[in-house]
Amino acid sequence: MASQDWFDKDFYKVLGVKKDVTQAELKKAYRKLARQYHPDSNPGNDAAEARFKEISEANSVLSDPEQRKEYDAVRAMGGGARFTAPGSGGGNGGFEDVFGNMFGGGARGQSYTYQQSPGGAGGYEDILGGMFGQGGFGQTTGGYRGYGGPTPGRDVAAHTTVDFLTATKGDTISLQTSEGRTIKVKIPAGVADGQKIRLRGKGQPSQDGGPAGDIVVTVSVRKHPVFERDGLNLRVNVPVTFVEATLGATIEVPTLGGDPVKLRVAPGTPSGRVLRVKGRGVVTTKGTGDLLAVVQVVVPAHLGAEAKEALEKFHELEPKENPRDELLARARG
Repeated sequence: MASQDWFDKDFYKVLGVKKDVTQAELKKAYRKLARQYHPDSNPGNDAAEARFKEISEANSVLSDPEQRKEYDAVRAMGGGARFTAPGSGGGNGGFEDVFGNMFGGGARGQSYTYQQSPGGAGGYEDILGGMFGQGGFGQTTGGYRGYGGPTPGRDVAAHTTVDFLTATKGDTISLQTSEGRTIKVKIPAGVADGQKIRLRGKGQPSQDGGPAGDIVVTVSVRKHPVFERDGLNLRVNVPVTFVEATLGATIEVPTLGGDPVKLRVAPGTPSGRVLRVKGRGVVTTKGTGDLLAVVQVVVPAHLGAEAKEALEKFHELEPKENPRDELLARARG
């Protein structure tokens, strides 16, 4: 929902991007700044925290196509001709009064850019109709079209960082807003890094009896030292010895938040082979992923004399094939 302070805030400048920035470029710029100024990276730094809130607010508006359209329309009105309704008698009861009521009485006496197009196209009804929803302006009265109902309260941008297990399994956490309120946020199982959660009716109250705005929480997920997400699947690199990979073995593989599972490594298993454990990935209402164990063959860094002698005897007995013959042939074309 449009806000009066949008006139004074240049969200494009806050994020260091141009007005024609694409959503992909916007996301990249936001993530870079968010990492730099995140409170976790700047403990006790009030200036960094304030900058992070400013960045989050700018991203919350510009990353939403509808809010970005409204914001651009508001900013386009901020710098030249005065809005005055036909027959308003010097502004008394004119568009400035309506606009002032909508934004808390601050519009009268200020200047806003407005150009009436032939036939009314592109006029203030079109601009503000887009800001407050099509059909927001109703009956024509006194030279202007009166606003047809109460305006919702402003949305509030918020941010939280959760650990990998919480993001995967889901949980309910407490979050303190910039206004000092403590709210409960349900983190759904499988929430992704950068995903937004909208809390309906938890934002700022309406100034004229309309519904309250929402709180839009952007979730950051901390990396896990062992597991990583691959859609609904979980990936884990599993080291195996040269002998285990060559002769075959039964090994233990960790699971996220549970007991290890046993997997069979077939004889002759190479590095990079994926062993799948069904149903041990991310569990959501949309489906269940698997655990993907990626085999990493570990070559011993130090060998004793007997082990080295045994390996040399093995080398004498192994087939005299060059495993790179096919690679070299393909490279030659």
